Amino acid sequence: MLDIKFVRENPELVKENIRKKFQDAKLPLVDEVIALDRENRDIKGELQALQADRNRISKSIGMLMKQGKKEEAAEAKAKVVQNQDRVAELSAREKTVEEELKKKMMVIPNIIDPSVPIGKDDSENVEIERFGEPQVPDFEIPYHTEIMEKLHGIDMDAAGRVAGNGFYYLLGDIARLHSACLSYARDFMIDRGFTYVIPPYMIRSAVVDGVMSFAEMDSMMYKIEGEDLYLIGTSEHSMIGRFIGQTIDEEKLPYTLTSYSPCFRKEKGAHGIEERGVYRIHQFEKQEMIVVCKPEDSPMWYDRLWQNTVDYFRSLEIPVRTLECCSGDLADLKVKSLDVEAWSPRQKKYFEVGSCSNLGDAQARRLGIRVKGEDGRKYLAHTLNNTCVAPPRMLIAFLENHLQEDGSVTIPKALQPYMGGKEILVP
Repeated sequence: MLDIKFVRENPELVKENIRKKFQDAKLPLVDEVIALDRENRDIKGELQALQADRNRISKSIGMLMKQGKKEEAAEAKAKVVQNQDRVAELSAREKTVEEELKKKMMVIPNIIDPSVPIGKDDSENVEIERFGEPQVPDFEIPYHTEIMEKLHGIDMDAAGRVAGNGFYYLLGDIARLHSACLSYARDFMIDRGFTYVIPPYMIRSAVVDGVMSFAEMDSMMYKIEGEDLYLIGTSEHSMIGRFIGQTIDEEKLPYTLTSYSPCFRKEKGAHGIEERGVYRIHQFEKQEMIVVCKPEDSPMWYDRLWQNTVDYFRSLEIPVRTLECCSGDLADLKVKSLDVEAWSPRQKKYFEVGSCSNLGDAQARRLGIRVKGEDGRKYLAHTLNNTCVAPPRMLIAFLENHLQEDGSVTIPKALQPYMGGKEILVP
């Protein structure tokens, strides 16, 4: 959410930003917000004047009574009542205007970074760099669920009977591999100076409103019936929510946190053939990175975060590339975002395995996360998040890149301690 003062003083810049995101339907919101802001300030001004007038008249009533001017005192009392009626009327309108103003402000997208490429959707995202040499073996690579089945590692049919589509049972070595990737990611991030956290897996609506846009919430979140609780779609939600309404001493920044959680998502929309199996699912687990920092430090942390993911995948001998998200592919709260994509030898292309985002002060403004500087000045923090690893989707890249012609799967040295010393999985 933008600062209303910024919108008031830069309406054309805000409109141009909306155009860059190809959301022209939102253009009228800017003028509507400015009109509501003007009315809100007028109401507050009149309320202040009425309060001062009421105080002045109230004081005069006592003096008039002492002077025996009962008629004039009665007129003054009537004016106070009239004043109170107007105050009540304005106060009710003020509440309505402020609610409508906030509602519209939360739909206007954040100002994107000048470096963000302009494009309508993810088809216009821009490749930045490749890490590792993508290989295509001279034998056919089966679909990932077939690889798992040969290792007796998955049961989608039973999951369908128990929970429906979008769920899975992982078994044996594949289940262990899944946990190993998460445990390794935990230690990988701790070694890089991040504090390990296990957060709540449910959050209240006030936190949901603060961490994501309405469109994201509708497409992602599962609501707990009868309670003000939602299942998290990523631990970023509850991790940033931890700081709601807090004023942080500047000397404590940055907070560099890495969190484990299960994640729950509706995943609305049609799914293509390549999104079967465990690619697009309703339940998965993830190791996340979260940073709360000073505004001037957020660009530096943005680069550090995505580099961590690249380094993690390269340590597991999986080729990856980075992709700059274009303006039309950015969620409304994001200033800048970069996807990390892993190489799929079977598809002979890359696919997304992680996403790094700088949200500027958008989440902090919605949640009231402030920083108190050494001089006592208060300002909004910047928040960032990034995926370290999210199996089981990550397992697709792992299995395809380490599959051997005989159906076995090699285990890189970095992961072997988490697999009980195993160097290879054999069908």
